[in-house]
Amino acid sequence: MAESSPEARIEDLLRTLAPQVLGVLARTHGQFDACEDAVQEALLEASLQWPTALPDNPRAWLMAVASRRLVDFYRSDSARRAREERVAAMNGDFSYSSASEADDTLTLMFLCCHPALSAPSQLALTLRAIGGLTTAEIASAFLVPEATMGQRISRAKQGIQKAGATFSMPPASERKARLGVVLHVLYLIFNEGYAASSGESLQREELTTEAIRLARMLLAVVPRELEAAGLLALMLLTDSRRSARATADGMPVPLAEQDRSLWNHGQIDEGIALLSSVLGRGAAGPYQLQAAIAAVHAEAASNDDTDWPQILALYTVLEAVAPSPVVTLNRAVAVAMVNGPLAGLELLAGLDSVLGRSHRLDAVKGHLLEMAGSIPEARAAYLAAAKKTASLQERRYLLGKVTRMDKL
Repeated sequence: MAESSPEARIEDLLRTLAPQVLGVLARTHGQFDACEDAVQEALLEASLQWPTALPDNPRAWLMAVASRRLVDFYRSDSARRAREERVAAMNGDFSYSSASEADDTLTLMFLCCHPALSAPSQLALTLRAIGGLTTAEIASAFLVPEATMGQRISRAKQGIQKAGATFSMPPASERKARLGVVLHVLYLIFNEGYAASSGESLQREELTTEAIRLARMLLAVVPRELEAAGLLALMLLTDSRRSARATADGMPVPLAEQDRSLWNHGQIDEGIALLSSVLGRGAAGPYQLQAAIAAVHAEAASNDDTDWPQILALYTVLEAVAPSPVVTLNRAVAVAMVNGPLAGLELLAGLDSVLGRSHRLDAVKGHLLEMAGSIPEARAAYLAAAKKTASLQERRYLLGKVTRMDKL
């Protein structure tokens, strides 16, 4: 693997340090919105200065600059006198242990995933506060104008303030439910990176990499949470296929046609080991079950060697544990592989009302109809899918299927 550039190493360092510095400031001073703004300004200054002069203690440098920005904010505030004591406290010792660093990061995750915020706001705020991404980077990743993303993040911070949220772990009565939101947000970040919903790229490595990093961090502070381990295992096993998922020009390569020698077997081994360490310790949740499905694919030497009956059994359990139209869609593919395409198509009946706007339903219909030899119907389904997808590469792939069928 080629050594990363100095700029890339600085970027990775900033993303690692951002939640640490924000956690200390928010824990000490309480005002998340002001602290987050101060850290973002410090990150911007660091990105300008560090490439030419990296400080001896980068974390202390960021802490000092962010603290000065926060002091400036308090001094310019109309209630200066009421804040005098809190400003003075900034001159204290900001040292902390690795344990408090981990606790702060976990608290930030829970705070960014406050139930008062919408799912898009939770996602954006998590990427900014914990991922260390700038507003411009987040906007670029999700293909929206920077001003739009800035407004979304601003509303998210206002929502936290209006909800009266403080920088502290939620009470035990809320913690389990909030952990579910944290896991879901990380899952959404990973999925958007793995299968970009729009744009020119099939996948966005910066999002999958960030999601895996955050999942590792979360598991380190909640090692007994089986679903946290399941989610990380799912990410590792799924991301292991990244290098084989597209051609040199970005065209998607279906799982059945991928060169499995390109899969990252280090990630596969880690994911399977992690999954094996938690399965059987309690009732398997949806992330563990999805990871188990990914593991079956990962362990098959070829598509023909895939244990489809086992995958179907796992999808059946998953549908019982966490029913959703997407799970039914995936189970239909497994049914088709075990019992034939017509059986799979029967399962798709009724999904139009909930997935009719998604190109994935039409794409699966096209695949199963093609398996059944119904070429005209398959062509129509692929064409419908191509019209619905916002991913340029998926559209190219689907239209390519249509063109090949026209030549039959």
